[in-house]
Amino acid sequence: MMQHFKRWLTALILVPFLLWVIIKGSILLFAALVSGVSIFAIFEYLDIICANDTDPVSQTTRIVSYVACIVLVMGACIGSWQILFFILALDMIALCVFVLARFSTVPHIFDLVARQVLGVVYIPLSLATLVLIRNMAGGALWVIWLLIVCFANDTGALYVGTFKGKHKLAPKISPNKTIEGAVGGLVISVTAGFVFNLIFFHDILLALICIPCALCVAVAGQVGDLFESAMKRVGHIKDSGKILPGHGGMLDRIDGLLLAIPVFYFFSVFVL
Repeated sequence: MMQHFKRWLTALILVPFLLWVIIKGSILLFAALVSGVSIFAIFEYLDIICANDTDPVSQTTRIVSYVACIVLVMGACIGSWQILFFILALDMIALCVFVLARFSTVPHIFDLVARQVLGVVYIPLSLATLVLIRNMAGGALWVIWLLIVCFANDTGALYVGTFKGKHKLAPKISPNKTIEGAVGGLVISVTAGFVFNLIFFHDILLALICIPCALCVAVAGQVGDLFESAMKRVGHIKDSGKILPGHGGMLDRIDGLLLAIPVFYFFSVFVL
């Protein structure tokens, strides 16, 4: 009960600020917030993915990752995919120099580099796409729609699974997740997306078109949640951090969002 109280209290404190930044804040302020989230998330990611290593994560790897977070997200303010690919190329160049400099002293150097590249694609590149969405026509409302669908998915899966769950979804990855919870999360997220469209876009056709979009976003969110759970299980870690009381770490809070953002961006570009 206390865990649920902390969860809702944290949300009640953070949601007004988040909405203000999305709706009233400039694109630069929004990107700065996303950059901060990205840095916290990749810090936790590196701790999880390297939890079984005998040596701590090198400062060079952390610094390159943090810089990539800032530059990728801020680069998205320009609204150009070419900039993002150029930044990814620079990240690769920096890692190549790191390999050459540390090749003889770090035996698992290429494994470390591979994990860093996965982290950059997984976290800041995905979050940079969120800035591209914010830059679209009506982008602020679409960002809120995406967040509502994702968080309704998480909350619905949690409570439906808690009270109605009987059949395990992926017991070897996350023993507490159930098929009933997953289905409940999908239904609630699609419903929330549909209602939001009717209220704020006043377009029944758009609301109907967004039903499959919300469903795909919710499925991607659940896959992202399980992916992070798999990483934590390999690293023997329960929560990615403690920065958000009741939620765990930053990565725990946005794990589903990270895969949902590219899915929604595809729909926004080619369908909506």
